[in-house]
Amino acid sequence: MRLTFVFSLVTLFIATSCSPKLSTGNSAADQFDTDQRSLITSAAADEPMRVFKITNREDSILLRTASERVQINPNDRTLQLFIDRLLTTVQDSMSLGVGIAAPQVGILKNIIWVQRFDKADLPWEVFINPVIVQYSDLTRKGMEGCLSIPDRREECQRSYAILIEYDRPDGSHHTEMVEDFTAVIFQHEIDHLNGILYLDHLASDLAED
Repeated sequence: MRLTFVFSLVTLFIATSCSPKLSTGNSAADQFDTDQRSLITSAAADEPMRVFKITNREDSILLRTASERVQINPNDRTLQLFIDRLLTTVQDSMSLGVGIAAPQVGILKNIIWVQRFDKADLPWEVFINPVIVQYSDLTRKGMEGCLSIPDRREECQRSYAILIEYDRPDGSHHTEMVEDFTAVIFQHEIDHLNGILYLDHLASDLAED
């Protein structure tokens, strides 16, 4: 079945849109506030962070808050430490998810990790300031769970394919089309950056509000 949307010619630049675009807004010194910096630097890169849960009132409030754009500086050691600890968290035996977003560990920054089921060897990749710029009309249904929503899984409907833009830690900017289950992971994690949980997509939950 054909996708019902057509990408513009800009998608032809996917392979060539990797020139560095370092942000000049904030310096590395003020990338994180005092509480965030303390949380990130409280342990080494191989130590997982606590996953925030909606069953905790304060956690739930933070999970419902939109995250901030990241000012990329390859020399920001705190940023790199956080990226590493976020991956350690999702790969920890207590979590074992297929994706994670920064708000899930209490850091309101636009950073996600996604396991790429659309690539050989299923690699983990980090995405900074990811944005979905186009959705397919074609959708798929599938079961979703969330590290921040304990003991619950529901069938959720998502777009089959999406066009995303994002940055890498080196400051390079990219555009990419993603399909099928991996596209679902991206939609789930990017929702977190906007204070949205997968439960919000369920008709039954919306009807109860």
